[in-house]
Amino acid sequence: MAGLDTTIVNVALPSIQRSLHASVSGLQWTIDAYTLVIACLLMLSGSLADRFGRRRVFQIGLATFSLGSLACSLAPSLGWLIASRGLQAIGGSMLNPVAMSIIANTFTDKAGRAKAIGMWGSVAGLSLASGPVLGACWSAGSGGVRSFGSTFPLG
Repeated sequence: MAGLDTTIVNVALPSIQRSLHASVSGLQWTIDAYTLVIACLLMLSGSLADRFGRRRVFQIGLATFSLGSLACSLAPSLGWLIASRGLQAIGGSMLNPVAMSIIANTFTDKAGRAKAIGMWGSVAGLSLASGPVLGACWSAGSGGVRSFGSTFPLG
């Protein structure tokens, strides 16, 4: 979901610029707010998962990411969009590292683990590849920040 959202946003930037009357630096912050927050919190999220339980942290991350996606799709201004992207990133930081640790702990035999990691990688690759196409369709159809609503139903 996090990879899909990132590629959708990159394609939707011109539409976001038109709908929110954003400057180029504002669009940059739309991307950077997500990137900076998720990069800063990846290690912390992994530690939280070890301490409080992988399933619980993953579920909190999924709910937070979905709430952030909904907030992005309803953002009335660029400031709200940037803040909502930060919320999305907080949830996204709990998804990727925790998902891999869940796979590693659930599948104890080498063959099962290899298949599970392969499936996870395939889904991640497919989401990254389909993001630009879906982003173009959604931003052309609904325009601007409404394209963020695309990842909300997935949560």
